[in-house]
Amino acid sequence: MGIFLKDPAAAIDYAIDWAAGYLETENIVASRWQVTPAEAGGVAVSAARRGAARTSATLIGGIAGHVYRVTNQVTLSDTRTDERTITVRVEAR
Repeated sequence: MGIFLKDPAAAIDYAIDWAAGYLETENIVASRWQVTPAEAGGVAVSAARRGAARTSATLIGGIAGHVYRVTNQVTLSDTRTDERTITVRVEAR
């Protein structure tokens, strides 16, 4: 998915489209976001949303020069689970 850049002062929405060639009759029924590493002043999820085939999270904070892995785990209507991770590098811009 590549590396996304984020300013420490920005509150930016990041989205994952789960429908791309994958969800045919299933829907997303649960979504959980996790940021690694979890550290004081680091990137945090301030809000999360989910639709039938798309999830998004608003990311805030972060320490300039640090790299974070933001993972979204979903549960589908047929009880299967999956997860995707994006990499976010924080840079003062």
